[in-house]
Amino acid sequence: MTGLFVTIDGPGGVGKSTVTALVAELLRADGVEVCQTREPSDTPLGNMARHGTEEFRGLSMACLIAADRYAHLDHEIRPALARGETVVCDRYVASSLVLQVLDGVGRDVVWELNRHADMPDLAVFVNARADVIEKRLTDRGAHSRYEREPGSTQRECAGFLEAARFLMAAGVRVLQLDASEVGPDEVARAVVAAVKDSWMRGVG
Repeated sequence: MTGLFVTIDGPGGVGKSTVTALVAELLRADGVEVCQTREPSDTPLGNMARHGTEEFRGLSMACLIAADRYAHLDHEIRPALARGETVVCDRYVASSLVLQVLDGVGRDVVWELNRHADMPDLAVFVNARADVIEKRLTDRGAHSRYEREPGSTQRECAGFLEAARFLMAAGVRVLQLDASEVGPDEVARAVVAAVKDSWMRGVG
């Protein structure tokens, strides 16, 4: 049996990275072999994208992110799945459908660039009220120009709701969670419950 591919997306500042780490920790505590990873990936190509948000914009950034994704699939995600591991990835195609669209690239173009990317067995969307996320961003500081632009949080929140609908229409299993009033521990437990439900369904 191949592994399960789980992605976790949402607006900057909502707590995706914390939730991803907790999900991996909880699964490992249950004896599950986990590959915890993220996009952009921790490779020269991924680092170029991660640290190049000021230099690269629009279609150039969309192509850079897509190229990193295909390399990530080839070198890390697919091999881990073939070994039977559960892959938990912080950001994936859903983030491209939001951030690159907000960057001026048409959604159809973004989707076409990612058409050959493997879809996850479970796409998790962590969202929250814009005012809650904005406070978190103020406390921790913005990580990129996407998070610094005025009104970006509201646009991202709306964008991820739309991306969830889009992926569901494309046949992807989607789990939407609201982190406005709950902490990352509770969100992570909900993700793990959904992962276990996927195993019960025979997914992966």
